[in-house]
Amino acid sequence: MALSAALLAVAGELTQRINDGVVARGFEGVRPAHGFAFARLAPGGATATDLAVHLGVTKQAASQLVDEIVRKGYAERRPHPDDARARLVVLTERGWACTRAAEEAAADVVRAWAAVLGEREVGALSRQLVRIAPNGPIKPAW
Repeated sequence: MALSAALLAVAGELTQRINDGVVARGFEGVRPAHGFAFARLAPGGATATDLAVHLGVTKQAASQLVDEIVRKGYAERRPHPDDARARLVVLTERGWACTRAAEEAAADVVRAWAAVLGEREVGALSRQLVRIAPNGPIKPAW
């Protein structure tokens, strides 16, 4: 398997295992797209337009995703502090709890990798990947 294919396979498996871990921790009705949205919303919120750019989708698709996560209680809309025409989408406490569950699930996956590769190898892999993509972004590769 080529390196690029192996990296894509690992990314897909990681995404699925994080989502499965989140669901197992009691957060129903979430899917990987929500997690990628939460990663953009977590620092301080975002507009639907910001989210569309981050996810690489249309503004309409991002708005539908926002409607869904608001309806499920993971986020809420607030007035934008700098633009009266825009709404800021921020995570609710439930959204933050789901984000923490995703972090726990990701740590579980990395522990499983360490059981196969060893702590030292996983640390080296992490350092090398950060050199290649130091600033992310954490977004889907659709």
